[in-house]
Amino acid sequence: MNDIFFRRNTSPPRPMAPPPAPIPPRPAAPGAAAPAPATLPAEERKESRLIVGPDIKLKGVEITDCDTLVVEGRVEASLDSRVIQIAEHGVFCGKVEIDVAEIHGRFDGELTARKHLIVHATAKVSGKIHYGKLKVEEGAELSGELASLNVTKGAAEVATVKRLV
Repeated sequence: MNDIFFRRNTSPPRPMAPPPAPIPPRPAAPGAAAPAPATLPAEERKESRLIVGPDIKLKGVEITDCDTLVVEGRVEASLDSRVIQIAEHGVFCGKVEIDVAEIHGRFDGELTARKHLIVHATAKVSGKIHYGKLKVEEGAELSGELASLNVTKGAAEVATVKRLV
């Protein structure tokens, strides 16, 4: 194998640098209030994003506290999050409760998109699907049970679909 990862290192070990010295805190000015802890407003908070790249398989997990999940490989899991994006060659199998789902690839399982479900022309979606608003491009395939979350009491919109093109 010519992979550098598997080559044996024959050079002598390098000495480690000493850790940097801690920086002492500045003394507060007399009469000054103590600084407030550093907290970011919700709109400035960094988004937590998990990207499952091509040729990556993630199986048997529960994904939580992830704002956006991008699936380019294969994921078999349960997910409760804000956004899921399944790429054209991405596959997700499992249970998802999400605000917005945008699907270019394959989904199989239970999907609840509380706000929007966007199914692109290259997508194949099957299973038990619930959505707030639905957008389906021509060429997309949907199969299974579809139900709107925006139903009035007493009137349920449930459709069993074999194939929607």
